[in-house]
Amino acid sequence: MTDVEVAAAAARAAAAVLTGLREEGRLSGRALGDAGDAAAQAAISGLLADHRADDVVFSEEAVDDPRRLAADRVWIVDPLDGTREYGEVPRPDWAVHVALWSAGELVAAAVALPALDEVLATDPAPAVPASGGGRPRIAVSRTRPPEVAATAAAALDAELVPMGSAGWKVTAVVRGEVDAYVHAGGMYQWDSAAPVAVARAAGLTAVRLDGSPLVYNQPDPSLPDLLVCRPELAERLLAGVRAGSQRSR
Repeated sequence: MTDVEVAAAAARAAAAVLTGLREEGRLSGRALGDAGDAAAQAAISGLLADHRADDVVFSEEAVDDPRRLAADRVWIVDPLDGTREYGEVPRPDWAVHVALWSAGELVAAAVALPALDEVLATDPAPAVPASGGGRPRIAVSRTRPPEVAATAAAALDAELVPMGSAGWKVTAVVRGEVDAYVHAGGMYQWDSAAPVAVARAAGLTAVRLDGSPLVYNQPDPSLPDLLVCRPELAERLLAGVRAGSQRSR
């Protein structure tokens, strides 16, 4: 299998066990989320061990392996992105992330959206639907929408749309359900690596809120802010974010 095929297969394997756990109906809430995290991690780890045994895995649900900092190939994984949403049956807004980092870049990735029975990958890249016109829509966290998102929305007269997991919000831009996703605070490399790779492959802009590149496989797992949007909106959104940051100082 190619690297993209491995990423997609790993994402599908985790999606299958997560869907199965939910359908059993034995668990709910935090207990379901904890069981899902563990089961999805096992599914992805097993598949990567079978097909890419020499690569290092950097996962939210595993002890950080320091070998990744000197490795040529590192899989950046979030086995269950949106654990809270997953535990709130039947919420759909959760995902599975599997990305491959090599030589400083994200080179292959897949995001599974089990509630939609869909996997988005970097190859073939998804086609972003044409803009429907009208008022732009910006996805934000449903539990902790950042203040800076409101200032970015004001710059475009945009509507804020609360959603669950980071992967769901990024792929909502890819799927054309919203036009942008703005996030600040409380995010890690595994939260964004796979969806950012898919978004970039689809031709979307994906950067930090200061406009700088998103850099992965860094010693500190934190990567706390993110903008994913249609390219034509990037300049105005970043200007709105800058204006909001200056006012808050």
